[in-house]
Amino acid sequence: MDGLDLTGRVAVVTGGAGGIGRAICADLASLGAHVVVADLDADAAAETAKPLGGTARPVDLADPASIDAFTGAVGPVDVLVHNAGVSIVEPFTESDPAHWDLMWKVNLRAPMQLTRALLPGMSERGHGRLVFVSSDGARAGSGGEGAYAATKSGLFGLAKTLAREAARGGVTSNVVCPGPTDTPMVRQVAERHPGLLDKLARQIPLRRIGRPSDIAGLVAFLCTDRAAYITGQTLSVSGGITMQ
Repeated sequence: MDGLDLTGRVAVVTGGAGGIGRAICADLASLGAHVVVADLDADAAAETAKPLGGTARPVDLADPASIDAFTGAVGPVDVLVHNAGVSIVEPFTESDPAHWDLMWKVNLRAPMQLTRALLPGMSERGHGRLVFVSSDGARAGSGGEGAYAATKSGLFGLAKTLAREAARGGVTSNVVCPGPTDTPMVRQVAERHPGLLDKLARQIPLRRIGRPSDIAGLVAFLCTDRAAYITGQTLSVSGGITMQ
């Protein structure tokens, strides 16, 4: 199918060694992109990048100096997928402000800093794709995730503003919101709450929780020329548990 080829494009995926991140990296590479796996875990990043013919670049998204070093070394970028995220589940009135700061730095400040550094090059070259991975919990609220939802919902305003500001440079900007998805992070929560995954699945019209590949497919599509007329949108991948 024409317009689904990313050959010659360089794609950065933050959190690229995680569950959803790995699936995104694999899909982008399958379309021909050279994938830069950006992750705090250097070994996992290398493990992800090697079979894809990509590049592993460790980065600490909570550290602005580390982000500056990353953007200074990565070179021209055509696709920037902000997939990384930190979630600390705790009732808001009992939450630790130090946790707020960590989530703010990784979930919102880092995407702002990375985009500010890499977007000008996209605009100058007349082509770019920005994809922000947020959460349906940020759209609808989620118990125990007040600070997480607050930081991830900030991506909505950022992405829409960039969609307006960067359009004349041929850059699109969209948000993808996963619903409950089978990732290592969700499995860790489920271990502390037996039966949680089955309960979630029963609430979803499609009767299963999401797979990383479900999210990756939409992200990859938004990075292609077939999605060149889609910008400023927030799209859920949730099996129908949320409908907008």
